[in-house]
Amino acid sequence: MKKLRANMDRYFDQLDDRWREMPVRKQHQYTLYFFLGYLLLTAGVIAKVWYDAGNSKNDLHIEHIENPVLKKNENPVSLQDSISTILKNKIYERK
Repeated sequence: MKKLRANMDRYFDQLDDRWREMPVRKQHQYTLYFFLGYLLLTAGVIAKVWYDAGNSKNDLHIEHIENPVLKKNENPVSLQDSISTILKNKIYERK
């Protein structure tokens, strides 16, 4: 872990040195480009949220809750694990 931290510190120091060696005009350009990219990304996300909020349907559909016990189309045997049923039948010799 210490070796990883030392490698990361050395890498970031190299990046910092390269940044400081760069002319101020070039630093200003990079900073401006990154800011414009961030600004475009932020504007895109805000526009997408605004668009989705404007097109959302605020309809609330209220339906009755069905009681799962009263459902008659499902067989309770099919809900059980078939392998365990087969093994139990073989062990206890039921059919």
